[in-house]
Amino acid sequence: MQGSVPPRPKAARRRALRAGGVVASAALLLPLVSAGPSATAEQPGSGTLQREFAAAAAQYRVPGSVLLGVSYLQSRWDTHSGAPSVTGGYGPMHLTDARTALAEAPHHSDATEDARGDSSRAAKRADAAALPKASALPARLRTLDRAAELTGLPAGKLRDSPAANVRGGAALLAAAQRELGRPLSDDPADWYGAVARFSGADDAATAAMYANDVYAVIRAGERRTTDSGQQVALPAVPRVSPDTSPLSRLGLRKVSAANTECPRTVACEWIPAPYAEFGEDDYGNHDKADRPVSQAIDYIVIHDTEASWAGTITMIQDPAYVSWNYTLRSSDGHVAQHVAAKDVAWHAGNWYVNSKSVGLEHEGFLAAPDAWFTEAMYRSSARLVKYLARKHGVPLDRQHILGHDTVPGTTTALIPDMHTDPGPYWDWAHYFELLGKPFRATSGAMAEAVTFRPDYAANKPSYTGCVKAGEACAPHGSGAVRLHTSPDESAPLVKDIGLRPDGADTTTDVNDLGARASTGQQYAVAGRSGDWTAIWYLGQEAWFRNPRTQPTAVGARASLLTPKPGLAEVPVYGRAYPEASAYPADVPVQTVSALPYKLLAGQRYVVGDVAPGEYYYSPVFDTAGHRVVRGKEMYYEIQYGHRVAYVKASDVEVRPAR
Repeated sequence: MQGSVPPRPKAARRRALRAGGVVASAALLLPLVSAGPSATAEQPGSGTLQREFAAAAAQYRVPGSVLLGVSYLQSRWDTHSGAPSVTGGYGPMHLTDARTALAEAPHHSDATEDARGDSSRAAKRADAAALPKASALPARLRTLDRAAELTGLPAGKLRDSPAANVRGGAALLAAAQRELGRPLSDDPADWYGAVARFSGADDAATAAMYANDVYAVIRAGERRTTDSGQQVALPAVPRVSPDTSPLSRLGLRKVSAANTECPRTVACEWIPAPYAEFGEDDYGNHDKADRPVSQAIDYIVIHDTEASWAGTITMIQDPAYVSWNYTLRSSDGHVAQHVAAKDVAWHAGNWYVNSKSVGLEHEGFLAAPDAWFTEAMYRSSARLVKYLARKHGVPLDRQHILGHDTVPGTTTALIPDMHTDPGPYWDWAHYFELLGKPFRATSGAMAEAVTFRPDYAANKPSYTGCVKAGEACAPHGSGAVRLHTSPDESAPLVKDIGLRPDGADTTTDVNDLGARASTGQQYAVAGRSGDWTAIWYLGQEAWFRNPRTQPTAVGARASLLTPKPGLAEVPVYGRAYPEASAYPADVPVQTVSALPYKLLAGQRYVVGDVAPGEYYYSPVFDTAGHRVVRGKEMYYEIQYGHRVAYVKASDVEVRPAR
């Protein structure tokens, strides 16, 4: 709910949706959720993959830099043990076979379960008998079939064998080059059109963006260790200047960027979320506003869709549904904008955050460690976020670039219903590198605060619940760190009284955030013991293993706050609403509801921001009475648990960073 004013009965569902985030009906999902690694997938020996790239490039007469550049943009050369991406792409070349991925993916056994944990939409279990015919899928979702025709290799081998997969990608590039009437040249500059076609994009702007990204990788060069331990390198070719003229011969549609708020470096189109009235005081699916004139945009919230691109686009055009500002496609990084930045989308599940944020949905699934996000989408998203942050003055840090899973519940009753995406498999470290703000130590090893920065590939905490409750998830790299009650791996996990008022134990379920810190988050240090460090977290000491030789967190220079002298405890809030005296007579006073958490004397928390209490009043379709109420009471945003929270400035004292 947006506030404490009870809606009229026929508008109750709409009011609930205003506060909530995206919820996908399973009928609209690509059921790749929890699709695990292939049992027959090959694991190449160290150094093998680099040789396979060279051999495939020579066999199909594709420049090695082009083949490596395309693969890097798709998968960063990872194999994912033969598991498909969120769009059904396999292997380092991301050869797509969405129908096989749909058929082989495990399904949730509960026909009424919704992957987002929100019951406002009826969910239906996907039925294998209803799988689409391959011919009904867009070409970008079935490139593996074409690779099989060109190479003569079985489809199963192209899915499971990295070597075969690379050969299939090389064959597709060579075929595209021939179809464009271009020579199989040794010069990477001659291959722009083939690279653009490989993207699978159906519009010229996205194909061009994809090809430009590949050539940016070629010019800069790359080197990394893949998820299978392979050392792969692409030497820089700094002077390559591709011939872009073949793009016009691909016959792709032109997409208008009119009405969009996107940088020129991303391919963006306008697919508006409808603003429609259904009856008296009942409307959807966002609110008209005048941001940033009336109120600042302080946050950018990162979501995943829990649905396919097609399903997500269908939902955003439903006037009876919720909304968000942008959707990003996994296969090629294409962007659709739905709600103008000046208006308030209903995406975060917290009206205070909604009214001060922009929401980005990324095609993907939080509980599917092997349904991986592509590099193309990460890069497109980072460019969009940098643009929005610069335009609206949003700092590029984890206090302002929020995961949906770090948005707090507004009241005690709503804490268990808050969403958990993009989850522990979103690579925050890589994302912030792309944002140009990598997480580094800003203080010494004995600093009073830390920034979490685990090695994503090596950090593989065990999770359950990806397929069904209690069942182990496939091991996978993660940016999340588990927190214990004492410096011992066998010690219980810390408890979250907001999630479990009865004191029940925190679990290792992939959606359980009760004892989890995430890459880039900052906390005050509560203690140290050998290779272990404790932080203040949810009002208690929370321990994590942090050896100096391979630190999980690094020293941070940060402002810290603590209760004022004489106060044993101070309340913690999920929203920063104004004091009662700030409201004009015709705007109902909103209750400032404390959460069940406390900030206790002697404990310290990292300060994220400071702002006056604020409430956007907009309960009806007619915008004439909409207004922003701003108080004199100041609030500090803090990193309290996994989610951020707010405390009143009058309750605490702040010590500047030192």
